[in-house]
Amino acid sequence: MHTRTLGSGSAALDVSAVGLGVMGMSMSYGPNPGSREDMIAVVRGAVDLGVTFFDTAEVYGPYVNEELLGEALQPIRDQVQIATKFGWDIQPDGTYPRPDSRPERIRRVAEESLRRLRVERIDLLYQHRVDPDVPIEDVAGTVAELVAEGKVGRFGLSEAGASTIRRAHAVLPVTAVQSEYSLWTRDPEAEVLPVCAELGIGFVPFSPLGKGFLTGTVSTTTQFAPGDIRLRVPRFEADNLAANEALVMHVRELAAAKGVTPGQVALAWLLAQRPWIVPIPGTRRLERVAENASATTVGLSADERADLDALLARISVAGNRYNEAGMKMVGL
Repeated sequence: MHTRTLGSGSAALDVSAVGLGVMGMSMSYGPNPGSREDMIAVVRGAVDLGVTFFDTAEVYGPYVNEELLGEALQPIRDQVQIATKFGWDIQPDGTYPRPDSRPERIRRVAEESLRRLRVERIDLLYQHRVDPDVPIEDVAGTVAELVAEGKVGRFGLSEAGASTIRRAHAVLPVTAVQSEYSLWTRDPEAEVLPVCAELGIGFVPFSPLGKGFLTGTVSTTTQFAPGDIRLRVPRFEADNLAANEALVMHVRELAAAKGVTPGQVALAWLLAQRPWIVPIPGTRRLERVAENASATTVGLSADERADLDALLARISVAGNRYNEAGMKMVGL
């Protein structure tokens, strides 16, 4: 797999063109059919397939996802780049009702993440969600101190708006912004991608396959397991799924014509948007990692890209990408 560069100058980070989001190995998609050992094997198998960029967070689990990734990557630490996140007030019962990016909290989370990940330095440390009670300048300044101490390599933001990105970048160069972006979630195109291009910041789409929808494997008859996050996402309500099937049918038809999978088309479209975009699809199956990694070899013609770009102008997406509480959390 070829590599891409997130960020620029001293903030640049070279990673595989497609990364791996590890969250689903510990939460959000119902009971894991595999064991911890199975998931460690998937992570290590991903490295064998050329994946070098892995994404986790303290809140995934909470905590156990970092521990799993740390154990999996410890023997091959020098071959990979690890991203994790701070920014939540995690309660003893595992809930996280509000953001918390106070400087003392950032420092404590960084130390605990270093231990769980079994590393001496976090390659990329994101603020998971903007904290309205803590100026972003204070957040960036605290991470800058951790960078100076050698505990953090680079700084990132997740689900941040253009103004916040600018203010943070003025204090400490931002390497990457992570937000949801895919054929059915185009929000970053209006303001976030242009500011990233202007400032030389990379962009990391999470849910690049629409939480599975763009793979063509989800329909109105799909039964989600208890605990699956999609049970709380309006887009996955039956009426909205039915309305959105026209979109995935279009992707499915293009994939069939090219002899590839719908997921590979969706990822290839993302990769074609900018050379500094690195999607992080999540999976618990090594064959899916291989499929996603192979998306880097799927060529889309100019006409195919233009057609996909215009898809939402022809086919509106029904339903929000978060429930009401989630929408408020990201300022929508």
